[in-house]
Amino acid sequence: MKTLVCFGDSLTARHEGKDKPQLTEKLAFQLPTFIVFNAGVSANTTKDALKRIEKDVLTHNPDLVTVLFGSNDAAVHKKVALSTYEANLLKITRLIGPDKTILITPPPVDETLQPNRQNSELAKYADAVKRVSKETDSYLIDFYTELYSRPHYKELLVGVLNDGLHFGDAGYDILASLITKKIAEIKPIEEQKFD
Repeated sequence: MKTLVCFGDSLTARHEGKDKPQLTEKLAFQLPTFIVFNAGVSANTTKDALKRIEKDVLTHNPDLVTVLFGSNDAAVHKKVALSTYEANLLKITRLIGPDKTILITPPPVDETLQPNRQNSELAKYADAVKRVSKETDSYLIDFYTELYSRPHYKELLVGVLNDGLHFGDAGYDILASLITKKIAEIKPIEEQKFD
């Protein structure tokens, strides 16, 4: 069995009214050859992530790690400067190892329900994730564009809280399938290494 750790904030951690975190529950079902650990902590920024990466991620000796931060870093009331966010993501990626890191851009929000977050700002943080992925040659999932490009994306952001940030089942279905698809792309590459 391989090990996948999902590292992030509340978007990774949320149960959405179910017994277990929705993201890792869906991934465990879709990825039967992986043991999936949830290392999501609500309200976390990349600064918080660096303080707990050793204990929550690296101790699992993971084969792959999804990294989804930015929704809090970009928020007015928690603001982590864009340059600091990018530097923190670089550190996180290097600590995990670029060949094991799947960076995920933070998703858009429904601005009518989210006074502390703006999509124009989140887009800048999403671009920073892309730059880190390119610089480190790590894997990338552009979750921001994937959702924002859909005409009714706000409907996908409706979760138990209905706050325009924490999505429900439909959002987790999309995110889990994007991760599963990315891992399917990575696995053949890994298999070639052993030929």
